[in-house]
Amino acid sequence: MFEYFLSFGFTSIIILNIFLAIFLIFLERRDASATWAWLMILFFIPVIGFIVYLLLGRQLRQKHLFRWEGRSQIGIDNLIDYQIEAIEAGTFVFRLADSLVYKDMIYMHLRNNHAVLTQDNAVTIFNDGEKKFSALLEDLDRAKDHIHIQYYIFRLDKLGTRIYDVLVRKAKQGVKVRLLFDDMGSRGVKKNDFQELTDSGGDVETFFPSIMPLVNPRLNFRNHRKIVVVDGRIGYIGGFNVGDEYLGLDQKFGYWRDTHLRLEGSAVHPLQTRFILDWNQASKDHEIEYSDRYFPAIPQKGSVGIQIVSSGPDSEWEQIKNGYLKLINMAKKYIYIQTPYFIPDSSFMDSLRIACLSGIDVRIMIPNKPDHMFVYWATYSYVGNLLKAGAKVYIYENGFLHTKMVVVDDEASTVGTANIDLRSFKLNFEVNAFIYDRETSHQLAELFEQDMLLSTELTMELYEERSRIIKMKESLSRLLSPVL
Repeated sequence: MFEYFLSFGFTSIIILNIFLAIFLIFLERRDASATWAWLMILFFIPVIGFIVYLLLGRQLRQKHLFRWEGRSQIGIDNLIDYQIEAIEAGTFVFRLADSLVYKDMIYMHLRNNHAVLTQDNAVTIFNDGEKKFSALLEDLDRAKDHIHIQYYIFRLDKLGTRIYDVLVRKAKQGVKVRLLFDDMGSRGVKKNDFQELTDSGGDVETFFPSIMPLVNPRLNFRNHRKIVVVDGRIGYIGGFNVGDEYLGLDQKFGYWRDTHLRLEGSAVHPLQTRFILDWNQASKDHEIEYSDRYFPAIPQKGSVGIQIVSSGPDSEWEQIKNGYLKLINMAKKYIYIQTPYFIPDSSFMDSLRIACLSGIDVRIMIPNKPDHMFVYWATYSYVGNLLKAGAKVYIYENGFLHTKMVVVDDEASTVGTANIDLRSFKLNFEVNAFIYDRETSHQLAELFEQDMLLSTELTMELYEERSRIIKMKESLSRLLSPVL
C-alpha cells in the first residue's frame, strides 16, 4: 500500500511538473533564458521547485495596477501630448544644448513612459549617508504642509527612529505625513510599529503585504523605489534606504557608498505623481485625491533637464533598461557605470561590447563585498566577459558599493533605484532620474573617478588567475542568473 501511494505521489508530481512546464512555455511568454532556467528547476528538484515557482516564478498580470484619476487635473497628460507633438514638429524649445543632443531619448521616455521633461531644476548630489540623511532630516523638520516618504527598506533602528520621531512630531503639528514601505524589504517591521504616527494623524501603508507570515503570493514583485517629497517642492530619489547600515554602521559592509539626489524644481511634480500612484495602490482606506497643495507652483530653481522614469512588472516595456541602453548607444567618448549587481541580459551585454569594440572608454565599478552570494559570482562572470572586449572593471574596496549610476560623455546621466540586473529590469518597481545637464553629469563622473582611487582594477590577467572553485561558482550562478 505504501509503495502504491509513493508511486501515485511521484506520478502526480511528474504530471504536475509537465503541465507547469507547458504553462511556462506556451502561456507565460517569458524570454528563453528564464524559461529554460525554470524548467531546469522544476525537473531537477520537482517538489521544492514547484513551491519555489509558486513563490517566485509567477508573472504579475495586473497591467493597470496603478491608477489615479487626479492625473487629468494636474494637466500632466496634456503637457506630455504637447511635448511629443512639439518634438515631432521640431518646435520644442530646449533651454540647454545638453538636452537637445538627447532629443531622441527624451522622446522615447515621453512615448514609452509618459515621462515629462522638466528644465528648471536644481540638483544636489549626495554620495555619503551622513550628509544625505542630515539634509533630509532638515527638510522634514521644515515641512509646512505634507511629507510623503517611501522606502524599500525602513528599519526602526537608530537612523529610522530619528526619522520616525521627526515624522511623529510634524504630524502632531498638523503636517500630513504618509509613510509607505515595502513589506518584504522592510521585513521585521509592521504597520503596528508605527502606531504613534497614526495616532498623531499620519498614515502608514505597506506595499504588497503578506497574507500571513512567510506567505506572500507577490513575493517576487517588490517596490524598490525610494522617494521623498516635502510640501510638493523638494524631492529625493536614489539608492539609500533607511537603516543604520546606510550610515556605515554595519561591520559586515563597512562604509556604505551610495548616490542620492535632492531635487528642487518641476521634476518634483512627476516624483509626487509616482508616490501617489504607489500610495493609492497600497491604500484602500486613505487614497489621495487631487489637491493643489500637492502640486504647488514652483519658481525656477535651476536649469537642469530631468525626466523621472519608472518601470515595473505591470508594464510590457522595460523603460529604465531602455533608457540605459539608449545612453550607452549614444555614447561617443566614455560610459561610466556603478552598480552593486551586474547581471545584464543579452541586449545590454551586446551594447556594451559594441561600445568597447568601437573605441569608447567603458568603465564598470562593482563592490568587493557580496550581499547576495549567487548574484555576486554571476556579476563577476559577466564583467569578465566584457574585459575581453576592452572594458575596464574596478572593484570598490572602501566598503560596500550600492550606487546605481550611469554617466555618458559628461553630458547625460541617470541615478535612481534600478540595478543592472534582470530583477530590476523585469520584476521590481523602480524609479530613476534621467539627467540632461553637463555640470551635473560632470560632477557624477568626478565622483566615479574619485572612487577609482579606492578601487582595484580587475585586469584580464587577474581574472584568468581565478581558482577552479571560483570558476565553478561563476558557472553555477550564471546558469541561475535569469531567476536570481
